[in-house]
Amino acid sequence: MTPLRPSPLAEQAAARIEERIRAGQWPVGGKLPGEVALAKELGVGRSTVREALRTLAAAGMVRSRQGSGVFVTADRPAEDWPARLRRAELAHVYEVRTMVEVQAARLAATRRTEADLTALDAALAARRAAGGADDTAFVDADIALHTALVAAAHNPVLDDLFAQFAPVLREQLVLLVGLFGIRSEDPHQGYASHADLVRAVHDGDPEAAGRILAAELEATRSHLLAD
Repeated sequence: MTPLRPSPLAEQAAARIEERIRAGQWPVGGKLPGEVALAKELGVGRSTVREALRTLAAAGMVRSRQGSGVFVTADRPAEDWPARLRRAELAHVYEVRTMVEVQAARLAATRRTEADLTALDAALAARRAAGGADDTAFVDADIALHTALVAAAHNPVLDDLFAQFAPVLREQLVLLVGLFGIRSEDPHQGYASHADLVRAVHDGDPEAAGRILAAELEATRSHLLAD
């Protein structure tokens, strides 16, 4: 290896080590050279090597064994959650979406505040108004309503999970709604069930909220995946 040049040295070092792992110089299950040897080979200090190894460990490519050294555990970085979602089949995304959102709807019905109800009413009205817009605007309005519902559950973990799903859902739904002409007969597709859902949250009825949303998501999933 040739010495590395300044920039983010630890990133360069991690990239260089990753290249050698991908090339098979250090195979999966094998042990990496020690810090001193790596530092000399890369032309950097030991602290830079340690930082590079931490980066690779976070990516799932290496693991330190106390008293034994650092071993290669994979020849590719672990795929992150957003990337995995982008590759997932829509059916699988909808199955997990149902698990997340139905529980969020139940929680929202018991935890919603006046501010949450105002936000839900506004999002429902915006979804209704988007019936006269194009598919992209309609999908955006639909996702905004579901985002407001999840926010009303007041669970930051659910917020984070839905935030990961939303971009994937938007991309796939914009494509599929247009492809299958889902709004051809009713440009406000699903409005009645969404209005019932918001009403159940207003009424503080978690069972109704969960049941209505589960049925709505299943109907959409079945429609999109019918063929």
